[in-house]
Amino acid sequence: MYTHFNWFKLVDVETVGSFEAKTHLSALLERVAKGARITITKHGVPIAMLVPTADSGRRDREGVILQLEEFGRGRMLKGTSIRGLIEQGRRF
Repeated sequence: MYTHFNWFKLVDVETVGSFEAKTHLSALLERVAKGARITITKHGVPIAMLVPTADSGRRDREGVILQLEEFGRGRMLKGTSIRGLIEQGRRF
């Protein structure tokens, strides 16, 4: 015997219809960015959820660039440096 369990009742989730979600998507995304969880329904049936990402904090752009540059320094791939591969790719 299968018992349907409504997971939506476990978490404080706001519900909006699909038309309202389409019309006000940017406002809904702003609320989700602040931690809200929103269920989108179609004819009263839940079809999707807008939830914050697991890592909602953005990484520092400059920090990521520095990490990538540092990663590429001095690395060799079977005798070829990453710089050499980049230059080789530019020839094609």
